[in-house]
Amino acid sequence: MYINIENAEKTFLQNGKKFTAFTDVSLSIDKGEFVCLLGPSGCGKSTLLNTIAGFSPITSGSIRIDNKEIKEPSVDNVMIFQNYGLFPWRTVQKNVEFGLESKKITKEERRKIADKYIELVGLENFKKSHPHQLSGGMQQRVSIARALAVDPKIIFMDEPFGALDAITRMKLQDDILSISKQEKKTIIFVTHDIEEAVFLADRIVIMTPNPGKIKCVVTVPLKGHRERTASDFLQIRDKIFELFNMKHDESIEYII
Repeated sequence: MYINIENAEKTFLQNGKKFTAFTDVSLSIDKGEFVCLLGPSGCGKSTLLNTIAGFSPITSGSIRIDNKEIKEPSVDNVMIFQNYGLFPWRTVQKNVEFGLESKKITKEERRKIADKYIELVGLENFKKSHPHQLSGGMQQRVSIARALAVDPKIIFMDEPFGALDAITRMKLQDDILSISKQEKKTIIFVTHDIEEAVFLADRIVIMTPNPGKIKCVVTVPLKGHRERTASDFLQIRDKIFELFNMKHDESIEYII
């Protein structure tokens, strides 16, 4: 397995008291897999994402990527947040080129790479625009293009479409699913939306709160283009909802 998490726990001190964000988390993820961490607010899914990405150390247990223990963020991986994180003084082109500027490549090569990913996210007519001239969905496309431009091994996504309207959200779900298949990237995606998880994921990790634990892991057997109104999609969505509300707390793997 490419990513291995074993008996991981993360605790904080809050007002002098110990708070456990998640505990006893064990999970393995293959290279090229799209995994969604699904759960309600407060279940530790974003904290878990940050520990896998190396932004926050775990308290106990281990997290290894490609057999290397994670102690800090890696330049090989990128994080995409809900708030886009674009530089307002830079154009779309220059925002996408930003991560490439520390690499030993020519200005012309940076431009070609940026152009490729700007076109991939459908913004080739907005290369000279600044973030304030773009809609929220377009800004998130820029963020995705910037992440892809540096050719990351893993893309971490923390509810990246949560602030968008429903139509834009669905369009970006279509786009990121298409891009993930085309680029063959390993993606770990945090969401509290069951339908979003079913639409995107190869596997869904269902988490429960107080403290955060893995309730079960579900393999989604949908191949090719996914239709949100298709009977097989709706059956899987309903089954996930049923599993989400089951009383057991065992880390069981399901194929549905």
